[in-house]
Amino acid sequence: MFQGSMPQLMAAYNQWQNQQVYAAAGQLSAAQLMADRGAFFGSVQATLDHILWGDLVWLARFTGGALPASPAGELLYVHFADLHAARIALDARLIDWAASLSADWLNEPVTWTSKMYGFTQTIPRWVQVQHLFNHQTHHRGQVGTLLKQFGLDVGVTDIPMLPILNAV
Repeated sequence: MFQGSMPQLMAAYNQWQNQQVYAAAGQLSAAQLMADRGAFFGSVQATLDHILWGDLVWLARFTGGALPASPAGELLYVHFADLHAARIALDARLIDWAASLSADWLNEPVTWTSKMYGFTQTIPRWVQVQHLFNHQTHHRGQVGTLLKQFGLDVGVTDIPMLPILNAV
């Protein structure tokens, strides 16, 4: 039975869902992946790329690492295979990172400034961590809709169905 924290649960859920979404998206041609379908980021690939970009930004904030060189909305990866490989590697990093978090670190207030929205606030880190995972889920839902338009199904998306929760 899974005995982890909320961030560990969400990192595992994120990895599982990305595996399903990328498996479905991998059935599309390059043209289909890049086709503007009217979503906020336009295409399946651009939306998946944005999710990766957002994860990199938040992880850099949490760990002191380097921010992505590209601004929001500009592709980090133009080839799906490269994006997929980056996603697999980042999901593994998120799993390890989530396992390293302490309750003290999560509860510590942090002051940060959003360049995107132009405000500064002080909140506990756990709120930011929850936003990281909520952001992924929000945009993966958009990708699920785009994939459904191509006749593809990403499968079950409910957290209680996460395989590690159902392992004996």
